[in-house]
Amino acid sequence: EVQLQASGGGLVQSGGSLRLSCVASGGFTFDEYMIGWFRQRPGQAREAVSCIGSRDGSTTYADFVKGRFTISRDNGKNAVYLQMNSLKAEDTAVYYCAASGTIIASSWFNSVHWSYWGQGTQVTVSS
Repeated sequence: EVQLQASGGGLVQSGGSLRLSCVASGGFTFDEYMIGWFRQRPGQAREAVSCIGSRDGSTTYADFVKGRFTISRDNGKNAVYLQMNSLKAEDTAVYYCAASGTIIASSWFNSVHWSYWGQGTQVTVSS
């Protein structure tokens, strides 16, 4: 069973930075899984933020984070990171990581296609 642990959230001022981590466990082949980050802002639906491919490490970003967020992975540590710079108040949300070994890359933005989810980490950006 794949288990994901998200961490790194906190309170930061507008313009600041945070680095989220997602560490996976469960005895599976981590580098065969695509990993994604989603967020859920207060009162809104969960939305896709970014994802990173399994073997080729290709990255995709939602338009609202392009140029500000960077996703990366360290397969040796079973970890994926989301470096968030130039944070804005509207980035305030609970951030979740997700994993899938079967998702089609073009479907990454739809949460229903992801098989496993972490518990979420709160990011609060003060203006």
